[in-house]
Amino acid sequence: MKLLARHPVCAVLALLALVGCTHMNSSPLRTVAYVDLDRYLGRWYVIANIPYYLEKGKVASYDTYAKRPDGRLENIFTFRKGGFDAPEKSWHGIAWVTNPTSNAEWKVRFVWPLTSTYLVLELDPDYRWAVVGTPNRKLLWILARDRQLSAADYEHILGLIVAQGYDRNAIVPVPQPSL
Repeated sequence: MKLLARHPVCAVLALLALVGCTHMNSSPLRTVAYVDLDRYLGRWYVIANIPYYLEKGKVASYDTYAKRPDGRLENIFTFRKGGFDAPEKSWHGIAWVTNPTSNAEWKVRFVWPLTSTYLVLELDPDYRWAVVGTPNRKLLWILARDRQLSAADYEHILGLIVAQGYDRNAIVPVPQPSL
């Protein structure tokens, strides 16, 4: 337990491993038909999520994806803890596609050997926003290329997520600074 308390990334991954072992009580999630990885690369701001305990209190968070020479993806999660004036911190992980037909199913690892499943559930045709979740519906992230989404886009996305069996009340906005 002391190791988990001192190393938050280890605690996150242990939690994700445990969450991944739970029994799914609804139908399998539907991913998007295809993700163009070259278009998906880059920065995605976290607009809202179903947070696990290490995401609580984090603001101005975003994920950055980049291709690695070995064909996998670099996944950098950047955030501020407690407020916009807090220092920016990052966790570095790797990701790899597990379904090359769609590119919508990945494994993500921040600490070896623990991985979690990353499903691209919804994706704007212009790659302006995306929704990522885990197979058991315990975790979810609404991502966007800009720090803010319009109210209409946000409501549309929530409708899509609820149709996939997610609890709308569990989704929490992540504060982003307005620029």
